[in-house]
Formats: sequence, C-alpha cells, structure tokens
Amino acid sequence: MEKQNQPAGLLAIRREMARQHADALGSIQTAGSVADDLADRIRTTGRLLLLGMGASHAAGRAVEPLYRDLGIDAIAIPLSEQLGQPLPLGGRAVVVSSQSGESAEVLRWFAGLAGRDGIFGITLEGGSQLGRLAPCLVGAGGTEHAFAATRSLTVTLALHAAVLGRLGVDTSAATALLASPVEPDLGAAFAAMRDVRTIVTSGRRLQGLAEAMALGLVELSRLPCFALEGGQLRHGPMEMLGPQMGVIMFRGDDETAALVAGLAEATAAARSPTVVFDASSAAPAKGAVTVAVPRAGGLAALFALMPAAQRFMVDFAASRVADVGTPLRSQKVTRIE
Repeated sequence: MEKQNQPAGLLAIRREMARQHADALGSIQTAGSVADDLADRIRTTGRLLLLGMGASHAAGRAVEPLYRDLGIDAIAIPLSEQLGQPLPLGGRAVVVSSQSGESAEVLRWFAGLAGRDGIFGITLEGGSQLGRLAPCLVGAGGTEHAFAATRSLTVTLALHAAVLGRLGVDTSAATALLASPVEPDLGAAFAAMRDVRTIVTSGRRLQGLAEAMALGLVELSRLPCFALEGGQLRHGPMEMLGPQMGVIMFRGDDETAALVAGLAEATAAARSPTVVFDASSAAPAKGAVTVAVPRAGGLAALFALMPAAQRFMVDFAASRVADVGTPLRSQKVTRIE
C-alpha cells in the first residue's frame, strides 16, 4: 500500500509505533521515585493487584507471571470486575493502568474508595484524572492518539520493567531489545492467514501478549479474534479448528515452550493455519509457520516478540479493512460503562 494512499487511521498507528521504543526507554529512565515507592510497597506486602481495561488489562496479564516469579502474590483482573466483584485491597499494592487516565471505570472506582493507601497508577497522561488521584508512573511521549493500543502497550510494559528492575529482575536484555528492536520477515505468516475468517491467539506464560494482540486484531480487522490460554484451548475449543480458523501462538524461551509447540502441531494437523511467534531456542513446531526472533524469556520475551506481533496485527488488518484504524462503534477513550 502506497504511503500516500494509506488511511489516516493507519498512518496514525504507524506514527505511534515508530516512536514507541524510544518512548519506552525514556519511560524506564524517568520512572523515578514513584517506581521506588511502588517497588517498596510490593516488597513489603508481597501482594499485588493489577487493574485495567482493554489493553491496559492485557498488559497486567503480561507481567503477572513476572511478579509471581519473585514470589509476589500477583493477580490481574479487569477493573470492571473489581467494581462488581471486589477483591479486598488491604495489605496489597494496587496498580490501576489507564493510558488516558480518563476511562469511566477508573473514575467510578476512585469515587467509591474509602482510602487510597498503597494505590498507584500507570498512565500516558500525567495531567489526567488518574494522574491527580494517585501517584502515577507516567509514560514518555504523552497520549496515544491512534485507535488500538501499540505505543501505549509497549510503554506500559516498560514502566513495569522499571518496577521489576527495582525488585531485582535483570532488565538488561529487555532494554537492549527496546534499543534495537528486531523485525523479522512476516511474508509466510501473512500467506498462511490469507483466507482465515477468525483468529484465536494463544500462549502459556505469554498469554497476556496473546490477549493484547487478539484485542488489537479485532479492533482493527473487525473480524472475530479472541484469546485462549493454551490449556484452555486444549479443553474443548479444538472443535472449532479448520481452514478458516487461524491460530497465532506466542512462545518464549521458558519451561512452557514444549507445550506451545505440541499445541501448535495439533492445531496445524487440524488444518488450521498456524503461526508461532517464537523467542525460544527449541525446534520449530511441525506444520506451523515460525516467525523467529532472538532467543528470550521472561520480560525480554515480551519486547522480543511484540514488534513483530504488532506489525502483523496492523498489516493483517490493513489487508482486510479499507479504513483501518477508524473505529465505527468505539472511542479511543471509553467514557461509558
């Protein structure tokens, strides 16, 4: 697609993506005292509740296992669920993520709080209502204007990297990938998904990334796209597989790599076009298209895989929707519950 013929929404997404890695690095460098205070709260309580909506919730799901690796009792749930089925907040660190800081659920939740001890925010807009209601980690670069989360997701994960670094996680591999993002060839992946009408994304430890990509795919392509954790995909939903049901999996260099490969081989054998975004050192899954990135696990795997996954998400949608990036029924900031 010639650049001058690209829809305005797509151009806006590409502008956000072009600056996201620099903004992510800047966010880590300027996280400052709020990151110190949040890390201290997590260390003291040993318990962490991650709240958000949409891609902000997916970011929480992506880092949930990284905090658990440190022995932290971490759980990520949608903020709407916390409003209706609340977990007790006492003795926890609580992080509310909202790229705009203005989502309806955020404002209603804070309005009903009895106290704000131990509550922190993550946002791209320090002047937002969230920025005024809680001490916030504020991402570099300001508000994300394009529809579907790209830069905001990367920056949110980078802000978590700043906190995880203060808790003892080695973030050097992650920051190196942000400084030099890898962009593998996606030709075979696009070819495999040419005729699908639905996509399911899946992972094990990388399920949060799978959920973020499914949300972006459905927002931009307007096709049914959803995420199922690998074990959950095994337990019944395999019945939906076939040539028009695409499967995208995410594999890191960790103990779940063999499980991801086994499931990818099973979905491919069921004639579902299957693509594995792969940061592992394991052999490729038979029958699946592999998009290989540098070997990485944990935090680094998120930043190794995300550039390729985002590019696939955007370009796949652009091949299906003429005015990609222009929402029909949604808004960038959801102000109605």
